[in-house]
Amino acid sequence: MKSILCSLESGVQPTNSELITLLCSRQQEAQHLRDFAVRTARERFGRSIFVRGLIEISSYCKNDCYYCGLRASNATAERYRLTDEQILECCQAGYKAGIRTFVLQGGEDNYWSDERLVPLISKINSLYPDAAITLSLGERSDESYRALRAAGAERYLLRHEAASRELYNAIHPARMSYDNRLRAIKTLLAEGYQTGMGMMIGVPGQRVEDIAEDLALIATLRPQMVGIGPFIPHPATPFAEYPAGDIDLTLNAIAIVRLLLPDALIPATTALATLSNEGHRLAIEAGANVIMPNLSPTAVRSKYAIYAGKAVAGTEAAENLTALEAELAEFGYTINYDKGDYNEHI
Repeated sequence: MKSILCSLESGVQPTNSELITLLCSRQQEAQHLRDFAVRTARERFGRSIFVRGLIEISSYCKNDCYYCGLRASNATAERYRLTDEQILECCQAGYKAGIRTFVLQGGEDNYWSDERLVPLISKINSLYPDAAITLSLGERSDESYRALRAAGAERYLLRHEAASRELYNAIHPARMSYDNRLRAIKTLLAEGYQTGMGMMIGVPGQRVEDIAEDLALIATLRPQMVGIGPFIPHPATPFAEYPAGDIDLTLNAIAIVRLLLPDALIPATTALATLSNEGHRLAIEAGANVIMPNLSPTAVRSKYAIYAGKAVAGTEAAENLTALEAELAEFGYTINYDKGDYNEHI
């Protein structure tokens, strides 16, 4: 294992077999892996954690992904769309609190056409020119990605979900396309977006070999952001009876990504914080360097229910940044409010 880690640290791409060895490490070996990763993160970013303000703009989605509580066929889901005014109010509150990156996230909702999004993004960009705009709105056309980029969006999060075509098809309905998902990610990278990929750990049918494929794909495409969190079941999905993903395996995957992509932004996900009260600390001590507190109106936060029991209060809420600062201080970290530059820590 030490040999694999030393090779990784020197920039040598590991084989899938070596990735599996790292993923399956436990106890002292897992701690050694995470120590390597956190040392790499501290060399790049010191002991500071970026914050990004999350604004969940719509719980409508046209897709029917088998793992997601927002799936179109979930008749029990509470649907909402934020107005432009509400979104701008969220940005104003976040900016006042010091946040300099706004993440507009939603299901694949045809209501949010380019005709609606372009003026909204332009407005946010004009009001807060020193802030970055990140979008997480699913698969769109190449023309749409170009239009949103021209309006001022700098970053885009689009998890690839599965590098294995077989697994991708097993967790999505037939109308969704593995090839289209990869096309979209490659388009985002080509259009100059700072692009985020990622996957869930423990989704039904996933093998450790599949996670190794995910990591190999991430290493090949080299996105600027990587989001990895545990699968958590939602009761109104076909995967309702499956167990949540393994926390240790999730942390190992985060650590490996940190070593594969030393300068990447890697969030301590809300899913991890939902499964563990120590989610932030565990992720950061595996190499994560971002937390995304929720800026959405409090009345809708619980409605954006991708999985059951989502953490929406405490240090997951943007209005509690003081509490987040105190939590991070307990294990030697501070908040970095900067948006980051394109070529420097994103």
